[in-house]
Amino acid sequence: MIRQRPILTAAMMRAAEERVMRAETSVDELMDRAGRAVAEAAWRFGGGRPVLIACGPGNNGGDGYVAARHLAARGARVRVAALAEPRSEVARRARTAWDGPVESLAEAEAAPILVDALFGTGVTRPLDMTASDPLARLVEASHFSLAIDLPSGLQTDTGALLAPVPRFSATLALGALKPAHRLQPAAERCGTVLLADIGVPVSTHWHEAARPSLPAPGPRDHKYTRGMVMVIGGGMPGAARLSAMAAFRAGAGMVRLYGAQGGADALICRTIDDVPAGLADARVNAVLIGPGMPPDACGRDLLESALAAGHPLVLDAGALRLIGETGVERLADLPAMAILTPHDGEFEGLFGDAPMPGASKIDRALAAAERCGAVIVHKGADTVIAAPDGQVAIAPPNSSWLSTGGTGDVLAGVIAAMRAQGLDAFAAASAGVWLHAEAARRAGPAFVADDLTIQLSGALAQCL
Repeated sequence: MIRQRPILTAAMMRAAEERVMRAETSVDELMDRAGRAVAEAAWRFGGGRPVLIACGPGNNGGDGYVAARHLAARGARVRVAALAEPRSEVARRARTAWDGPVESLAEAEAAPILVDALFGTGVTRPLDMTASDPLARLVEASHFSLAIDLPSGLQTDTGALLAPVPRFSATLALGALKPAHRLQPAAERCGTVLLADIGVPVSTHWHEAARPSLPAPGPRDHKYTRGMVMVIGGGMPGAARLSAMAAFRAGAGMVRLYGAQGGADALICRTIDDVPAGLADARVNAVLIGPGMPPDACGRDLLESALAAGHPLVLDAGALRLIGETGVERLADLPAMAILTPHDGEFEGLFGDAPMPGASKIDRALAAAERCGAVIVHKGADTVIAAPDGQVAIAPPNSSWLSTGGTGDVLAGVIAAMRAQGLDAFAAASAGVWLHAEAARRAGPAFVADDLTIQLSGALAQCL
């Protein structure tokens, strides 16, 4: 079983820590565990090079003092620079236990290894220049920069920038990932995100999207037992073809395609002209509707036929606009939970831009999923997958080369293949997002959507 890394908001993490402390684990013990984990990371990445730890006035700074003490005990050349004196009792005790000198952050000279222990998840308002400017200078001059829990200046729950935040080499998340580790623009500043176990049990429905574990075909399987996908497109036939080929390469046994005639894919994709008749086939396991489909009268008829057929649905592109016109709430009445794959513009068209003060992309996706009773794949540089029951998966940062035409059609085809092979709606969406990102990683730079489909087989092999 592949372990998914949990994601907690700042409040969720505080509550988890308080539960542990009520079970007679002191706050000093938690800080020592965190500091030890930071020292271990700095030691491993530092390779014996000098370390500078920038400490703030709160508990994040306390973690930094503890890390300095443990690094010094290992023989590391470590210095501490402080923004201000500690303000919490536990941070003061950590500062007292550090018997080395403490420099002024503003005047500190750079070191090859920089550890940011200024604010972490504790910051809720814009940083003062007395903190952000020295931090930027020290990170820029370092060879490797490590943030404790979060780079200082990021809003934990929304991923917003509360100050100009430099890009770090790595971030060590304590106990669980936080939304800012995976939501943009914060995620870009975090670098590689590592997770330290500090002995705080967490229970959450929010996770990072992880490599799925998928079954391989058995000796009794054939093309119809492996899942049949029906792709309904039109208008832009290339989009439907991309989706169909993606579904095949993601493991579907059979694909029926409406809205794209001829081409090399016709050798394996059975094209159809009569959508209602195709939908009446009981062997259809999932229907993808929308790639390249214009939101016109014909498209409306096709969507109504797909909704009436009762098969598990994946709605993309043109189908999203059409379902927005007739009301997304009707999706809640379908016999099988649907999956919607909107990008930012389509999401606003479906669910409006009604203000949700302080809401994150996670909050908006969850509200949308609850409203329509469907799984939402809110695409983008920080793809968020949300289900009506509160489950959330956030994809790690993926290739920026996915910002090209047709890659969304590929993603929709992969998700449809996962759904056709028996995964529930949330699991299918999560698996599809991971496979899509892995295919992009394998494709390297400057790929086009057709290249992406070719890499899906290798990505799928990682999950068997």
